[in-house]
Amino acid sequence: MKNTRGLVMLGIALVLAVAAVIAAASWIKSRASGNTTQVAVAMVDISLGSRITPEMIRMVDWPSGAMPPGAFTQAKLIDTRVTRATIQRGEPIMETKLAPPGTQGGLSAVVANGKRAMTVRVNDVVGVAGFALPGNFVDILVNTQEDTTKTANNREISISKIVLERILVLAIAQDPNRDDTKPKVVNAVTLELTPEQTEKLDVARSVGTLSLVLRNQIDPDPVNTDGATKNALLGAPVVRPAVARAARPVIRKATLVRPREQVDLIKGLDRSTQQF
Repeated sequence: MKNTRGLVMLGIALVLAVAAVIAAASWIKSRASGNTTQVAVAMVDISLGSRITPEMIRMVDWPSGAMPPGAFTQAKLIDTRVTRATIQRGEPIMETKLAPPGTQGGLSAVVANGKRAMTVRVNDVVGVAGFALPGNFVDILVNTQEDTTKTANNREISISKIVLERILVLAIAQDPNRDDTKPKVVNAVTLELTPEQTEKLDVARSVGTLSLVLRNQIDPDPVNTDGATKNALLGAPVVRPAVARAARPVIRKATLVRPREQVDLIKGLDRSTQQF
């Protein structure tokens, strides 16, 4: 009798536990469904400069309290938009990674408002051994002949100077992909500059040779240098005092005067003297 009563109580406890679990799950689901929002995410990896199509995105439930800034809740709002940054699969599509509406695809979609894209020729040394990748920042160094400074022999002095700082690399060769961190040696690098910087860069590459200097991505501080010259690198040339030399004796040529011979000539009563 006692065993039967214990089994009945145990059964009732199990039923109540299962009912409590079901009720809690239903309550949590209802609460969750009421605090989620549909957000557009990428179904595939979308490369920089690509035009978004409906096949590339899908709508997923996202907690309303953790909405990414600039996320889209309607797929039609991003149809035919162009990306200005690479979007990974499963990543929410945000306004900051898209070009303005109406922008055509390609590298032009990546160029910021008010900026210009300009390409310079490089090699394995000028291009920092291929480490100047899209998304990195570089300084531009020019080596040229200084026009205003002359040496004692009227020869121009070679000078190296940083003329542009913190310039964004948009693409290397024809590749604008910013996700690859492997160095690539190319023969051309495309940079993002202001109109004034494009003018300076055009003058710099016409008067000397250019070099790219890779800089820290989180270092925004500018520097102001006077440039480096050969004299500044090696120090001022040493002027040696002139050594006085003894005067050389003046040698004069002496003319030897030979004595002249004398002969007496007698003709009758006349006598004369001839010299030879």
